[in-house]
Amino acid sequence: MVYEYMKLPDGTEIVHTQVLNADTNPTVQVNFERPTEHGFDSARAELPSYKWLNREGYSDSEIAEFEEFLRNNAHLLFKFARCGGICA
Repeated sequence: MVYEYMKLPDGTEIVHTQVLNADTNPTVQVNFERPTEHGFDSARAELPSYKWLNREGYSDSEIAEFEEFLRNNAHLLFKFARCGGICA
């Protein structure tokens, strides 16, 4: 299952998965996707390792900003992944 997290002013949408591998090594995958003239720019990172699984169309500086975003939001992303999206 994938859940919406937020949309940035440049049109980048951020979504995340439910908690994966909950019994062994809990992870959450976070996708960043921005529409372009010819499709989408996209990037996917895995928490808690902050490993980039793929990236296409985003610059190194944008990826660095996303990584900082992830470090500031990881606790919320895990919380929301556990409860099925944004919850109280």
